[in-house]
Amino acid sequence: MTDSTVRTVVDALDTRYPRSWAESWDRVGLVLGEFDHPVARVLCVVDCVPETVEQAVDLGADLIVAHHPLFLKPVSSIAPDTFKGRIVHRLIRAGVALYTAHTNADVANPGVSDALAARLGLTDLRPLAPAEGAAAGEGRGLGRIGVLPGPLTLAELTRLAAERLPATSAGVRSAGDPDRPIRTVAVCGGAGDSFLPDATRAGVDAYLCADLRHHPVSEHLAAGGPALLDVAHWASERPWLDDVAAWLREVFPVEVVVSDVDTDPWTVHANRDDLEIRP
Repeated sequence: MTDSTVRTVVDALDTRYPRSWAESWDRVGLVLGEFDHPVARVLCVVDCVPETVEQAVDLGADLIVAHHPLFLKPVSSIAPDTFKGRIVHRLIRAGVALYTAHTNADVANPGVSDALAARLGLTDLRPLAPAEGAAAGEGRGLGRIGVLPGPLTLAELTRLAAERLPATSAGVRSAGDPDRPIRTVAVCGGAGDSFLPDATRAGVDAYLCADLRHHPVSEHLAAGGPALLDVAHWASERPWLDDVAAWLREVFPVEVVVSDVDTDPWTVHANRDDLEIRP
């Protein structure tokens, strides 16, 4: 392709991540932007927030490809004195289009969880929860199950995840016996506690995702489920940006920048020196 416009890039993204693959509650696709506006530079982000919007403006980006929807829930106003309204007005004034691929990118093959699995070196991938409906087939589904290159203890796998995933203040925490041997691992980019039963049924040794909560984790372990690793939501989905950026560079003669702006809301992590509990 020699000419790139918002329309041509959006059409290609919609082909790679069809909107029909998204969950019924999701909001994906083009959020704003002129279809005929030329695209020379794209910024890939996890979250469309003021910090990443300003990054796009500073870069002179024509299009933001975001993972999380800006308008997942309905709003009654986009007035410039509202959080989302300020973002919309800033993007329109700067001539920056906004596109979202969320659960349709989660379920894709390759998708968000494939990129996460690759950071851990997992092979022989298969879906944790195979896709149904429009997305069914061809290895698509939410999460991935794979095999480590060699066995690790849970403590070693936790350190590996901390080394391989983007660094955040929250870091990586794990639940289970630190010496438990791990060979098969399930991963899910983003919030993953709804797939705890799937990880147990799959018989994996460990399951890595984001946003795990106290009671579900406690009950899961008490029932004999696999060890758990909890990572920052942003860190679990940031690897996908590299994949979609590489694909965009192959398909279009455009510059693609991946944002490393850490949009994880947790900014401070501390352990008491006299009560060190890390393995």
